[in-house]
Amino acid sequence: MEPMIFQNLSHPTMNFEEVFSHIQTFMKEEPVSNYKLMLGTDSQIHTNHTLFITGIVIHRIGKGAWACYHKEVVPRTMKVLHERISYETSLTVEIASLFTKEKIDQLIEIVLPHIYQNASLTIEGHIDIGAGDRNRTKAYVNEMVARIESLGLEPKIKPDSITASSYANKYTK
Repeated sequence: MEPMIFQNLSHPTMNFEEVFSHIQTFMKEEPVSNYKLMLGTDSQIHTNHTLFITGIVIHRIGKGAWACYHKEVVPRTMKVLHERISYETSLTVEIASLFTKEKIDQLIEIVLPHIYQNASLTIEGHIDIGAGDRNRTKAYVNEMVARIESLGLEPKIKPDSITASSYANKYTK
């Protein structure tokens, strides 16, 4: 199995260990902060393929963020909405699985000495779906939310799923 490649504007090629190191460094710069580790995927159908972008964002609430993404190309147009939404969620789950218990514990150890100063870390799975009456994806909300919850992540849907619906979306065009 090929290692996953991640990128951002500063680093065009990173493996997951490098991504994790960047996250740790970012958190260690200001350990007395509230952090959200947000994972989410968006897709775009192109002429001969479907492009999936999975974002990883570590957000220091009110004080910036560090982010990167993984790109995956499926060499066909995935026009069935449920299939595409399900695949997006699967890619988010796959990236989330790279954050093993040991890795999550390492991140918690950064903020743990500062919890009485209100430092925190939450981990969210962002799904590019919405529950509104006019949203075509609302029929899949319960299914996709359950998949994210099964990992112990806090699920977020539109309008709160910014990693999927904003950050990842930007790179699917």
